[in-house]
Amino acid sequence: MSACVQFAPFTPAPHASTIALMTWTLSNQLTVSRVLLIPLLAMAFYLPGKVGYVTAAALFALASATDWLDGYLARSRNEITAFGRFLDPVADKLLVATALVLLVEADRAPDLLSAIIIGREIVISALREWLAQVSSIVHVSALAKWKTAVQMVAIICLLLHITVFGINMHMTGLVLLWIAALLTLWSAYEYLRDAWGVLIDDKSSSKSAEEQPASNIPSEQAKAES
Repeated sequence: MSACVQFAPFTPAPHASTIALMTWTLSNQLTVSRVLLIPLLAMAFYLPGKVGYVTAAALFALASATDWLDGYLARSRNEITAFGRFLDPVADKLLVATALVLLVEADRAPDLLSAIIIGREIVISALREWLAQVSSIVHVSALAKWKTAVQMVAIICLLLHITVFGINMHMTGLVLLWIAALLTLWSAYEYLRDAWGVLIDDKSSSKSAEEQPASNIPSEQAKAES
């Protein structure tokens, strides 16, 4: 990965009605629905017995499915918006962090693994924010995509908690969560390794601060991919 520095050209602000039309796309509606599912997940988690297990797992699985679907629709329908690029990773992190906190509180997930996963998200989010300020792009890696997939399946199994078709979902979820934590650490290393040249390049930071107007916001192309 070769980091590049670019600056967004000035463009006049579009009309308010145009912004609303561009923002409220089908993909963004799915992203918003994922955020709205989070409090429902929290409430379902405390339902008694198997009802709570199955309902919480089903809601998390549904929310995870919208994560893939909104990205697919945004690309296929050419509906990628600044609002979507902002909210999509936020919704993902809120969903995962909420589920892990609930599981740790119920003693159904190791606190160390949960701290690793949540901590990695905080570090990488800070890294992406800084890179966006200097108009550098960090592309999501294939390993990060696998990490996300394993992490989602692990949380679904831990939320389900019961034995299904002779398979202990809790133990399966624990094994997958360990794998997800290892992939989390390795993918974080990859992100930091690829961005290290920009991080230690003081000239890039000072040049960006001098040449880019204070009121200018990096364009969508200059923002890190989620």
